[in-house]
Amino acid sequence: MTEVIAVRPADEVRTARALLAGGALAGPLWVAVALSQGLTRTGFDFRRHPVSVLSNGDLGWLQIGNFVLAGLLCVGAAWALRRVLHPGLGPVGGPWLLGQYGVGLVLSGIFVADPLDGFPAGTPRGAGEVSWHGLAHFGAGAVAFTALIAACLVAARRFARRGERGWAAYSAATGVFFGAAWLALIGSAGRPVAMILFGLAVAAGWTWVSVTLLRARREAVG
Repeated sequence: MTEVIAVRPADEVRTARALLAGGALAGPLWVAVALSQGLTRTGFDFRRHPVSVLSNGDLGWLQIGNFVLAGLLCVGAAWALRRVLHPGLGPVGGPWLLGQYGVGLVLSGIFVADPLDGFPAGTPRGAGEVSWHGLAHFGAGAVAFTALIAACLVAARRFARRGERGWAAYSAATGVFFGAAWLALIGSAGRPVAMILFGLAVAAGWTWVSVTLLRARREAVG
């Protein structure tokens, strides 16, 4: 009996490849917008403030939009991963985790973090009170971070099974680094070293997302 292999229409593959490219761009765009705001907005200090608090103030809409756009691009890339064959993230687990990461980012934009420790200008120094939407923001972040760490580890296992030790080690190292930096931040009460370390971990996580999606786009077939 002859096996029949379903071939997806060329336009569907092109759409999937475009969405994968969008997902790969999400990280550089997110980092660029957050970094430019952090360096220019009065009172913000990367050593004391998480990027999330940039969602407050007159220009808060920039960071809110940054979260939402990056999240939607990741959700689109996750859908594309389900539509084409590719190595690494796999057909089910990886795409779902990337989609969860994207949803967490969107929710992080919708539920705005509370003002914190002197930012925006006029906010009292110190931790301050936590509102319901601040708690929701923390929860959305936990959804996103957990999904990203899991996606890295899932990819590491799949790459290892394919004999691609370099990609496996890179994926595992990214997931472990991100998880360790996140735990250090939680346990440090916002100490400068932990804040900077977590910022580097976020950049490393976005870099992994970008290079992994670019590879998937390059190797995607119908």
